[in-house]
Amino acid sequence: MSDIGSVIKPQDYDKVDADDYVMHEYQEKIFFLIKSKADEYCFTNKALIHLDGTSATSKKRTLRRYDYFKYPISNVTLETAGTVDLDVEIKFVIGSQAYSIDVHKKHLEELKDLYKSLLKIEEITRDNEVLMNYGKESLELASKTLSNIRHIDGTLSEQFKELNQNAFSWLTDLKKQYEIKDFSFVFERFINN
Repeated sequence: MSDIGSVIKPQDYDKVDADDYVMHEYQEKIFFLIKSKADEYCFTNKALIHLDGTSATSKKRTLRRYDYFKYPISNVTLETAGTVDLDVEIKFVIGSQAYSIDVHKKHLEELKDLYKSLLKIEEITRDNEVLMNYGKESLELASKTLSNIRHIDGTLSEQFKELNQNAFSWLTDLKKQYEIKDFSFVFERFINN
């Protein structure tokens, strides 16, 4: 019973400890927060911030931060409550860390919004990873093709420098396009506080 969390309303975000670890200075914003007696699960536009309490009676806590672009989300599930259950459960994996968060069943509607948000972030990051890999394969193929061309006007040194600069610029643009670090647009679509 003591591990069952509650969904915290936006007007109360400043009253929880996790708010102290949100990088407001870099436009990080809380979109969803679950608090139990021992833990806080803070979903921002950029990361999951988990304040992990050792127990409900101890003040000692461990802070873990999982940026969505570094730690992909997968295996998102929502278990609704049965007739006698007091809680619903949202489960997911972020990076290699599995989470199972029990929340009071009165918060089921809010959890549905979080569930949809996490599913969409999972889909976007998975699709973007595939597209990044296609881009890298394309660059490797172009590089191999160019390495087989022997006679080009100019010196080899100049050609290498130009090719290297173009490849770097192209990869930088690709990374900007497919490595999303701010998922505000997802949370704004699904979270209905």
